[in-house]
Amino acid sequence: MRPLRIAVLVKQIPRFEAMQLGADGRLKRDGVELSMNPYCLRAVTKGVELAQQTGGSCTVMSLGPPAAEDVVRWGVAAGAERGILISDPAFAGSDTLATARALAAAVAKAGPFDVILVGKNSVDADTGQVGPELAELLGYPFAPAVRTLDLHEDGLRLGCEYDDAWGELDISLPAVLATAERLCDPARAEPADRAAVAPEKLSRFTAADLGAGPWGQAGSPTSVGDTKLLEVQRARQILEGPLPAQIVQAVALLRERGALAATTQTARASVAPVVPQPVHTLLVLLEPAQAGSARELLGAASQLAAQIGARVVALQADPQSGLTPDALSAWGADHLVICQQAALEAEVAQSVADWSVTERPWGILAPSTSWGREVASRVAARLGAGLTGDAIQLEVTDQRLVSWKPAFGGRLLAAIRATSPVQMVTVRPGVLPRLTPRPAAPLTVEALAVTPQGRLRILSRQQNDQLDALALAPCVVGVGAGLPPERYGELDPLLRVLKAELAATRKVTDQHWLPHSRQIGITGRSIAPNLYIALGISGRFNHTCGIQGSGTIVAINPDAKAPMFAEADIGIVADWAACVPLFVHALEGMHGVGER
Repeated sequence: MRPLRIAVLVKQIPRFEAMQLGADGRLKRDGVELSMNPYCLRAVTKGVELAQQTGGSCTVMSLGPPAAEDVVRWGVAAGAERGILISDPAFAGSDTLATARALAAAVAKAGPFDVILVGKNSVDADTGQVGPELAELLGYPFAPAVRTLDLHEDGLRLGCEYDDAWGELDISLPAVLATAERLCDPARAEPADRAAVAPEKLSRFTAADLGAGPWGQAGSPTSVGDTKLLEVQRARQILEGPLPAQIVQAVALLRERGALAATTQTARASVAPVVPQPVHTLLVLLEPAQAGSARELLGAASQLAAQIGARVVALQADPQSGLTPDALSAWGADHLVICQQAALEAEVAQSVADWSVTERPWGILAPSTSWGREVASRVAARLGAGLTGDAIQLEVTDQRLVSWKPAFGGRLLAAIRATSPVQMVTVRPGVLPRLTPRPAAPLTVEALAVTPQGRLRILSRQQNDQLDALALAPCVVGVGAGLPPERYGELDPLLRVLKAELAATRKVTDQHWLPHSRQIGITGRSIAPNLYIALGISGRFNHTCGIQGSGTIVAINPDAKAPMFAEADIGIVADWAACVPLFVHALEGMHGVGER
């Protein structure tokens, strides 16, 4: 293998625990402890390793204020040959697309590079957009959530961790790769080692070095509006007395709180009727084999369309997806566009962008999944469109789309608006209600040509879970590492009586006891069930930030000092094995629970 030139793009983020909101509703950064994004730490380790393995070079780069020089030094102290800080007041206010444009210019100036490594996402914003936007701007193939990487003469063979599947890919170089948490150990560098980095190994690019721009807020097609800190108030009621009595009391409290409802969908609105003589077009990108997100997005699109006078166009990326025109019509589609052949994300994005240049849609909706993020990000980069990632609410104000998205572990909610003609958003699966279908009507159908690009091949893909399972579950039972997998069967009666799904902490999925798609927390998923029961989970912030949307939280732990109790509404200080059978007995004794 020839020597590889590696670029590692890293981001500095605030530590969540120190985050505060100022009186102006903006995040306070002064005096907040800063660190390198966890996924970027893995990218640094792998970049240094690849450079050493091939006799090549590794360059660490970061876009940020002067203080971000610390993460550049971190990368050099961890083994990179050089570090570049891209810093200038002109870059202030950059959204993901403006960031990707600045990084693309910096990569071109400092390169050429064979491999560009980025973190899977930034845990402070959780968009995962910069990587695929950068790949589109550079004209490179992109691979998400890389967990295994092997060199061969013509490129790389990768193992990628998708939302609910495992994929083996072959990718040509140059390429952009997003690193998963389990790809390798994080890069280590103590503050003293970072401070000792030789000055000649560090460089700085300003806006003038990268060209005319526009940069920063002036080059950003999105803007942040209102923000609010989400402080979830929990009851923190620790039960006392004999354990059987505690369980009976817990079940009574759950009934009072409405936590045993059979569905997470409280809204029972209907899909909006077809808009007569529409003046706008709203495009919905349907991920192959994901009927749940298709139904959610089309229903939401129909309601938005009713407010702006639009038709809803569904784009089916796989002609063999199994979703019938009648079903799509009932869920909210007025017109169907079908890719003529099954296509990769980059190929779908090119077709969607070409179609959008002609049709000029008012907005484009996509699922916030590995597939949806790459397709939407590439389309946004081609169109120069504003893209909001991982939204949980959609509104129309003054005939413009407002997308509310969580950030900083779900503690902050921000209203994002696009200033571009085409407004784009990816929506977190499971947060929108599945609306009552409308009567199906015949759909007009359009075929869309797809141009194969040949820079990435899918060698195999293995489904290991269902993406909708946790998103739509009314109840979720979470397990920690203290509950061994050979005893999971003891939870089956509880899961059955509650119609619950099983979730886990990172330590559990690190052991491969449950798939990564079941991991809850900063580097996993966020969920919002009616009821979350934490069995033997200590309650570290990395996990609890993923369950803040839960209606009611029950913590069961033998350690009375476990932090989980401070995040719960109901606490039981006991061993899970003693509690579970008592819970099942009490729940089965409730009238009608067994028939839910």
